[in-house]
Amino acid sequence: MTKFSDLKLDPKVLTAISEAGYETPTPIQAGAIPHALEGKDVLGIAQTGTGKTASFTLPMITLLAKGRARARMPRSLVLCPTRELAAQVAENFDIYAKHTKLTKALLIGGVSFGEQDKLIDRGVDVLIATPGRLLDHFERGKLLLTGVQIMVVDEADRMLDMGFIPDIERIFQLTPFTRQTLFFSATMAPEIERITNTFLHAPARIEVARQATTSETITQKLVQITPARRDQTAKAKRELLRALIQAEGEACTNAIIFCNRKSDVDIVAKSLKTHGFNAAPIHGDLEQSQRMKTLDSFRDGSLQLLIASDVAARGLDIPAVSHVFNYDLPSHAEDYVHRIGRTGRAGRKGTAISLASPADEKYLSQIEALVKMEIPRAELPEGFSLSEAATRAPRPRDENEPRGGRSSRSRSSRGRDRTPKESSAPPAPMVPFEPVVAEAPAAAAPVREDRAERREDRREDRRERGGRNRDNGPAVVGMGDHVPDFILRSFRTTKPAEPTADEVEETSES
Repeated sequence: MTKFSDLKLDPKVLTAISEAGYETPTPIQAGAIPHALEGKDVLGIAQTGTGKTASFTLPMITLLAKGRARARMPRSLVLCPTRELAAQVAENFDIYAKHTKLTKALLIGGVSFGEQDKLIDRGVDVLIATPGRLLDHFERGKLLLTGVQIMVVDEADRMLDMGFIPDIERIFQLTPFTRQTLFFSATMAPEIERITNTFLHAPARIEVARQATTSETITQKLVQITPARRDQTAKAKRELLRALIQAEGEACTNAIIFCNRKSDVDIVAKSLKTHGFNAAPIHGDLEQSQRMKTLDSFRDGSLQLLIASDVAARGLDIPAVSHVFNYDLPSHAEDYVHRIGRTGRAGRKGTAISLASPADEKYLSQIEALVKMEIPRAELPEGFSLSEAATRAPRPRDENEPRGGRSSRSRSSRGRDRTPKESSAPPAPMVPFEPVVAEAPAAAAPVREDRAERREDRREDRRERGGRNRDNGPAVVGMGDHVPDFILRSFRTTKPAEPTADEVEETSES
């Protein structure tokens, strides 16, 4: 069996690995590290949770042991799709490089540019960044990529999903042609294949598992529910989720619960906290400091349930996650592999439970086609039944209630009278005709009539004001047939007559 000591790593790196408690490399590590140490390009394909981060961190530290970084010119570059994954890579670097003098900088959003500029100005050996923040620094003239010797792209397929491929291509073009490139991903989409064919030079392809496979240490279950009403699906799924967590009992030491939308993340987290569960949300709209604080709480065990969007589905290494719940089935089948890969890591056992409604049939078929297996169906928890609120029949619609989502105000403002839709009920029996006094119309009719009267009064008032200019006779309307006399008068400029002696004398006396 291969050991880390057989991989020709730097002795200082081997010491750090031993202190971290590792002796035997994973298959992806055993396959990728020797090629990386030889300076070859590497294309690593392995399911999530197999140790891809150490596959490039360990050889990178060994290769960079000799040399010195210059200001604003990093010697190596690691690109990650999310802030959390970039921060995790930085933590791994600190663990394995603690006996060396190598320096690093972490460039992610949510942190001031000033602090990051100071690190870059001093010179760093390893630059770990998200594509957007990296290009921000480059465009500000604070960073040069011409000194990059080793470039790593981690979770490449996630880069594709998040729309980073144009940025990745630009960054490749900014780095030297002679660089060494390490490309790692759990799945390989055709677009990823195109990039590897363009920017990698005769890469060593390391594929330790069939693409998009799930770990055998994960017990998968699918619980299906059919709500009585389609508009109550979300409420029914929240009730089922709480019942499933309670049914797992003490076996569920902690869990990540995935939702497709950020709004649902907040709603599910609030619902769980309301019912006494220790839960907190994490998604891309939260402040970076809050996201890191929530992740730290989940890692140290003070937080039991982490409700997350797919920002936490890729690459996060939280070893002891006992359960993963898919509150929503992912719309992209590949995300199912990454989500459930948060549990059952490093040989541990894990459980992945997915919730599905009839509307999820399309997503379910895509997932099962990708993983080449049918997800085992599980029964509803014993004694589970939906609450009255989740099964209540729709409220009967009032015949006078507006249809099509328009308010009565918007219709009444147009002065339209609604005709009730014909009912499908049998007609009422005929009764003899009796002349009756006309009753007042519905309550809304007087309101409409009053408004119409007020509008007509205002129009009449305006007409009256327009017809007469107060008490000064007819008002002038436009310049049509009537032209005021003063406009037709001609004016000639003449020199005023000299005042007479009598007028001068009178003025002086006054």
